Amino acid sequence: MSEPSSTAPPLPRPVALVTGAARGIGAATVARLLAEGWSVVATDACADDAALGYPLATRAELDAVAAAGDGHCVAAVADVRSQADLDAAVDLALARFGALDAAVAAAGVLAGGDPAWATPEDQWAVQLDVNLTGVWRLANAAVPALLDRPGPRPGHAAFVAISSAAGVRGLPRLAAYSASKHGVVGLVTSMAAELGPFDVTANVVCPGSTRTPILEASAQVYGLASSEEFVRHHLLPRLLEPGEIAAAVAFLCGPAGSAITGAVLPVDAGMGAT
Repeated sequence: MSEPSSTAPPLPRPVALVTGAARGIGAATVARLLAEGWSVVATDACADDAALGYPLATRAELDAVAAAGDGHCVAAVADVRSQADLDAAVDLALARFGALDAAVAAAGVLAGGDPAWATPEDQWAVQLDVNLTGVWRLANAAVPALLDRPGPRPGHAAFVAISSAAGVRGLPRLAAYSASKHGVVGLVTSMAAELGPFDVTANVVCPGSTRTPILEASAQVYGLASSEEFVRHHLLPRLLEPGEIAAAVAFLCGPAGSAITGAVLPVDAGMGAT
């Protein structure tokens, strides 16, 4: 008669919610997490804003990101300026996948061109509301679920926000953007101090010039012929790719990043050292 097996059942897939997921760093983060065995709720506002000088992501782009997940990714239109939208996205993660193990705040917008004191109010408002308050709204929606994960779950719970090299230095003609990204650093490192006793990590990733639509908008602000001209601010003589930022985010969400919290991680090709 054979002995009963003592092998424990496999742990479920970890679950993440990613904002700004339709393109750029957000889309790359979804793809990286899926490749590493996560289930993902991918959200984006999927609507333009008149205060911004470039088109934002579309529903078709968001759906394409989710379709690549082979059933492990679900798309949800959610604007980070709406607490109700983010609450519903967390509820979707819990209903569809049973838990929430990580929240990634990747939604961001950029506008500029004027000196700080002359920034148009609509540009100031949209950047602070999306880039900073949107991170706080995601925390408001997601942290209770991160604190109340049903066991057993794989790994630790994690909150990761995308700031910018502009979050640790001032940039001319981008004062509202820089202020919002500095705020993300203060918000999330404060969260790290509060969440540490509960074994929830909170970290910030600060990308350098990354090949995204926001970088193209930055080039327009400075009247550059091409975003490739930003390479001169990097020690490594190239632009970054969104997947390089996503790799850092996935590391912080995964088991190898479980001892890191309160970090402000530059993934900037040396931009911060120039």
